[in-house]
Amino acid sequence: MKEFVISEAQTETAVIVGLVTRDQNERKTNEYLDELEFLAHTAGATVVKRFIQKLDAPLAVTYVGKGKLQEIREYIEHEAEEEREVGMVIFDDELSAKQIRNIEAELKVKILDRTSLILDIFAMRAQTSNAKTQVELAQYKYMLPRLTRLWTHLERQGGGSGSGKGGSVGLRGPGETQLEMDRRIILNRMSLLKERLAEIDKQKTTQRKNRGRLIRVALVGYTNVGKSTLMNLLSKSEVFAENKLFATLDTTVRKVIIENLPFLLSDTVGFIRKLPTDLVESFKSTLDEVREADLLLHVVDISHPDFEEQISVVEKTLGDIGGGGKPTIIVFNKVDAYTYIKKDEDDLTPKTKENLTLEELKSTWMAKLDENCIFISAKQKLNIDELKEMMYAKVRELHVQKYPYNDFLYNIED
Repeated sequence: MKEFVISEAQTETAVIVGLVTRDQNERKTNEYLDELEFLAHTAGATVVKRFIQKLDAPLAVTYVGKGKLQEIREYIEHEAEEEREVGMVIFDDELSAKQIRNIEAELKVKILDRTSLILDIFAMRAQTSNAKTQVELAQYKYMLPRLTRLWTHLERQGGGSGSGKGGSVGLRGPGETQLEMDRRIILNRMSLLKERLAEIDKQKTTQRKNRGRLIRVALVGYTNVGKSTLMNLLSKSEVFAENKLFATLDTTVRKVIIENLPFLLSDTVGFIRKLPTDLVESFKSTLDEVREADLLLHVVDISHPDFEEQISVVEKTLGDIGGGGKPTIIVFNKVDAYTYIKKDEDDLTPKTKENLTLEELKSTWMAKLDENCIFISAKQKLNIDELKEMMYAKVRELHVQKYPYNDFLYNIED
């Protein structure tokens, strides 16, 4: 079977490729490629160049046009002559088997798309049996429709005769190609993984039921916005936090007490643009923590230039997994890293988001959020006490609604 993982100890040189289309302008494409470069860095690759082409839509045969493909090939060949080997080309959208096969034939290097790169990272990050099983299932789902490019020996026959008295029971016979055998192996493996995940899901459900009458709070947000750092602050635990995408894969649940009020806090996998659907489906047991939460803390990196779109991505993903519409506090994190471009006094053009100070930004649409948002820095521990007070009020309110006859609440002083 194909090995997906790029070893973190192995640094490969890569170029990345994106499109400017009718639905995606050049600024947006460069933002996506910035993210793709960060993904590549997380996977252990070094990006040395990016290629962008303007097309109405990706070409069905080679994604980019023949001229752009030739330009990429000439660059790779030139780097090879200079003894700077380019090991792979990464495309910002999911490629079909046909596209990968044609591009590989032209460029003669490893071809990855955004989905396979994310799967690489998930495979590296998975620590527990649960996460590893979920990632493996997602990998097979990705691999299955692309099997034709993984084999160059499709004419090789496999299996026994399957006919006559001497035939082996259960084998398909000489008409079965290696491709068909591999397809059956993968389907059987996927079936086994699904059974294993179903068993894990039962265990997780039992665990959640046994957590007692406590309000559940889930940290959600885009990847790399500081959820794990905030988790460590609130729960006084040591959840792994790193300035790389998808540092956290496994859901961590901690019991937190604020002013004698206990509740459960969970840290979940971060979301990202163009997150593979198969990966979302595979992480069902992890995302059940979000679905079953009573309160969401939506953590946002306010220092990121595109944080508003990241909010939209998270909200859409929450809706897709059945976690939307819950009471939510938006936690604008990394205020210490927020920067803006000061306009010249003689510049009479209207201010854009990039020209707003943090205080001016707070007076925009965020002002309508009222008590449902707060501005903090988990790294600098700014406004953490205020966040705890807000959480206490929300959790207490939800607890009274959900467990009106729970005695311990009446022992808490107002």
